[in-house]
Amino acid sequence: MASTTSAEGTPRPAGDPALNAAQRARDLRAATADTGTGTGTGTGTGTGTDIVVIGGGFTGVGVALDAASRGLSATLVERGDLASGTSSWSSKLAHGGLRYLARLDFPIAWESAVERGRLMRRIAPHLIRPVPMLYPLHTGVGRLEAAMTGAGFLAGDIMRMLARTPKRLLPHPRRISAAAVRRLAPATTSRGLRGGLLSWDGQLVDDARLVIALARTATAHGARIITYAEATGIERGRVHLTDRLTDETHTIRARQIVNAAGVWSDTLSDEVELAPSKGSHILVRAARLGHPSAAVTAPVPGHFGRYVFAVPWHNGLVMIGITDDRHHGPIPERAHPDGAEETFLLDTINAVLDDELTPEDIVGSYAGFRPLIRSTGPSNSTGASGSADLSRKHALLRDPRTGTLTIVGGKLTAYRRMAEDAVDDAVKTCGLPAGPCRTGGLGLVGKGTPAPGLPEHLVSRYGTDAAEVAAYGDADPSLNEPVRKGIPLTGAEVRFAVEHELALTVEDVIDRRTRWGLVDADRAELYDAVARIAPELITQSRHEG
Repeated sequence: MASTTSAEGTPRPAGDPALNAAQRARDLRAATADTGTGTGTGTGTGTGTDIVVIGGGFTGVGVALDAASRGLSATLVERGDLASGTSSWSSKLAHGGLRYLARLDFPIAWESAVERGRLMRRIAPHLIRPVPMLYPLHTGVGRLEAAMTGAGFLAGDIMRMLARTPKRLLPHPRRISAAAVRRLAPATTSRGLRGGLLSWDGQLVDDARLVIALARTATAHGARIITYAEATGIERGRVHLTDRLTDETHTIRARQIVNAAGVWSDTLSDEVELAPSKGSHILVRAARLGHPSAAVTAPVPGHFGRYVFAVPWHNGLVMIGITDDRHHGPIPERAHPDGAEETFLLDTINAVLDDELTPEDIVGSYAGFRPLIRSTGPSNSTGASGSADLSRKHALLRDPRTGTLTIVGGKLTAYRRMAEDAVDDAVKTCGLPAGPCRTGGLGLVGKGTPAPGLPEHLVSRYGTDAAEVAAYGDADPSLNEPVRKGIPLTGAEVRFAVEHELALTVEDVIDRRTRWGLVDADRAELYDAVARIAPELITQSRHEG
């Protein structure tokens, strides 16, 4: 692949995935110079870029990667940080579609199984790993419900086999004893426990990290990634934006505009009508649940196929979620569960625990919003929302006034297929001379066999890039020290986030590159510590001012 060239005339090495403030500035200048400096068909045509993508979540970066890897010039603009919307507030699971089997929605279940397999085998095996999913069989689970759930697990396993995901990654589901249940999840109630059903699914090391890896891979294929750039208006072939770091206004010309703004998509196109669904999680210390090694599944009473999961995560935390409630009104920048949602999550998971959790056990929380397509179905109360029954199918909607293509709906696991469909449509409609889709087998940065001797905690989060992170500590041993006592986040990781992962603010580092900021009690001290290590980072007060 040929090198890209910035508006300053500075060549960028082919395949270089580094993202940082300097590269952002070069990308912004090149994209808005209106001289067609892209690497694809936009080169030298004066049309700016082939595709402009609005939105830096899973779908948006997926579109940018798909387009750039086909040889098109692609520019992505995002009003905040990468993954700062719904894409960083998920359950961190690459689901195989069990809940869709329960609703007999076989196409969505099949798509989920296929895309999960691609992620785990080819695209990001370093960022997605198997997780055991435990369904305790206690007095609250009747024999018929247990049999139907077991049948669903078997159907999911058949789809796993048809999708050619090997059983070494996702073993066959099976019935286990009560003693085995307690070994995997020590806090599970022993009252009336007659065993459990054990299945396997995919778990992301972190959803935000996967988005960052997608963006860096897109960059390596020539895409421009410009964060903190808000699209303020769309005309046919033009996107007007404001640089939120400088308040300067710019225009990018494009042959196709793709609106991948998720739950904010309807603010950019009159053709989009959404029924946002709020998904909330609470965080508790893993020690409070006996350090479980499996995700515990608790059925929502009266709603077959709906569950609350207690999922072991890194940083000594367990995530408990998820709600699925219709949301009305403006979408906040940062959302948390309300009191009713916390109560619903606690009540549902407590039904399978010996020692019930209380609100005092909650050490952090978060909520995201799914961009579901509007339905005329009823809206119900917390824990029994009509949103749970809305389709997770994605849709392509073209605005006849501006020609903007909106990709909306769908689910995390299917981001790649959504991106493929969007670029296919753009290529066909605009006559773009693109190659075939390559993302089904295209590995992300960090994939591969890491060098021997690297710290395991780095390898588990960075893959082969762990060597570059460790190099910061080799050059300056002080960067190997934790930034704050009790939190094993090192200065080397902070520097890597700033110089390679486009972290521009302190929040970008603690909330999305590392996730240590999710624990409320740690946040203030961690904020100050990161600001000292990387003083060039913008603080929230400076950014808002």
